[in-house]
Amino acid sequence: MNKIPVYFMPGMAANSLIFERIKLNETLFNVHYLEWEIPKPQESLVDYAKRIALKITEKNPVLIGVSFGGILVQEIADLMEVRKVIIISSVKSRSELPKRIKFAKSTLAHKLIPMRLILRLNKLAKLVLAEKVKHRIQLYDTFLSVRDIYYLKWAVEKVVLWDRLVANERVIHIHGDKDRIFPIQNIKNCIVIKGGTHVAVYTKYRWFNTHLSDIILGENPKL
Repeated sequence: MNKIPVYFMPGMAANSLIFERIKLNETLFNVHYLEWEIPKPQESLVDYAKRIALKITEKNPVLIGVSFGGILVQEIADLMEVRKVIIISSVKSRSELPKRIKFAKSTLAHKLIPMRLILRLNKLAKLVLAEKVKHRIQLYDTFLSVRDIYYLKWAVEKVVLWDRLVANERVIHIHGDKDRIFPIQNIKNCIVIKGGTHVAVYTKYRWFNTHLSDIILGENPKL
């Protein structure tokens, strides 16, 4: 039996280490990890998706994307034949974005975000007293690999301005009920991970190791 090609796309500015705890059966799946590249000047999300799609060399793949990576794999799926699209801690259309992001589109408030602070999360963690928050900041910093101001501004803008109005019903959506970035009350038709935050793909790896293979294969996992 031919192995099923599976391509993982991490979240905004993150690297593939966020998937390091997820183990898929090597006899069934051929796993690949996509990485972010620096956008070209004034590059559209569609053109960027075309560039990343060139890295996908196997036919009829399964695309799995986290957060902004989930948005990107949906754009890539519009350009090629895919077996399945799975998004994690992400959104399927503008209607699932939180009000603050929709507000940013009309006010351009996203342009005021101090991107340089995002690149200094390790220093920010030292100023935080709450251990739970400190640990979360340190976790984000561990996976932050694209430390480029232009990329961050571009990526945030592409989320804010994403214009998909109708969700693709074929997209499989996995979402944590404790996600503060994309609150679950805005999300429709998803598989819910109890206690899952925006980094559920890492912290709830046991859930993924139990269920992801069945989801890819189209079987009904016992959730």
